[in-house]
Amino acid sequence: MAQDNIKFEKGEVPVKKKKSPVFYIVLTVAVLAAAFFGFRQYQYGQAHEETDDAQIAADVSPVISKISGYISEVKVKDNQFVKKGDTLIILDNRDQTMAVSQAEAALGTAQSNVASAHAGSEAAASGINNSRAAVQTANAQIEAAKVNVWRTEQDMKRYSELVKDHTITQQQYEQASAAYQTAQKQLQVLVDQKNQANVQTGVVTSQSNATYQNIGIANSTLKQRQVEVETAKLNLSYTVITAKESGYVSKIPVQAGQFIQAGSQLFSVVLSNQKWVVANFKETQVEKMLEGQKVEIEIDAYPDQKFQGTISSFSPATGSAFALLPPDNASGNFVKVVQRLPVKITFDNLNEDIMKKLRVGMNVQTTVSLK
Repeated sequence: MAQDNIKFEKGEVPVKKKKSPVFYIVLTVAVLAAAFFGFRQYQYGQAHEETDDAQIAADVSPVISKISGYISEVKVKDNQFVKKGDTLIILDNRDQTMAVSQAEAALGTAQSNVASAHAGSEAAASGINNSRAAVQTANAQIEAAKVNVWRTEQDMKRYSELVKDHTITQQQYEQASAAYQTAQKQLQVLVDQKNQANVQTGVVTSQSNATYQNIGIANSTLKQRQVEVETAKLNLSYTVITAKESGYVSKIPVQAGQFIQAGSQLFSVVLSNQKWVVANFKETQVEKMLEGQKVEIEIDAYPDQKFQGTISSFSPATGSAFALLPPDNASGNFVKVVQRLPVKITFDNLNEDIMKKLRVGMNVQTTVSLK
């Protein structure tokens, strides 16, 4: 080195070179800056909670067929926007149309049966009235016959006294006796007729009761047939599957000619009316988080923009609890894993154009202000 080549004369003492203070100043500034930055980050961390385990979410309406049948026509395409009430799928409706015709024919028969039952009821009521009138007539005739029997009996008793002293002839007495016997026989005939009329009234009354029962059965059958017609028409309406809400259609995995089962989900419609964020915070982060706290949202699709939101609600359970196979910590070896709690965050005054462009599942980073 150059210093090693310097030769000092006898009696001279080497002078030490002073170090520059710049190094210490820079070091001090760096330490202070690091301490300040660390303190600020500590303060920020105490007042904020953040996570990048968050995605855009929206309501998803499943398209489900209520009846089984063959697809006649698919009216929409993948990712197409549809309005509420738009036709999505048309099923072959020939079976349902025939079912409606059969139900309407059965309804017509039931209506005819009701009319016949009412006609029979009216005839039975007329028969009851006639039978009761016959009984009343027989009662009046019996009363008259009883008077006639009493009169002829009195005549016969009087003639029996008169014939003893030959005041009247034997022939007159026999005529009086014959009149009395005839009156008794007429009375008995009228009594028999009354009894027969009473029996007839009972028969007609029973028939009338049976007719009323038939009317009840006919009315019940009529209501059943009406329900069958409504059911058949309802099933016919199910052959046209429409959108329940406005939104974007997902991928359509079905095609014309395919047979689908009742209750099977065909595809989905992602509703466009509202979108929000579902952020999965660690369970150790939610201690100070509350509903109504403000949230700063950064969407990966819009890196140059920051959006504002508000905590709307907390999930009633962690994400693992809703998994298809939730963990069973009571069996096997237990390994503690920090759980994540889904938190719903709504946007504050999100631009409508951006709202339309957002897609379910987009990645988001959220920062919650705890103060």
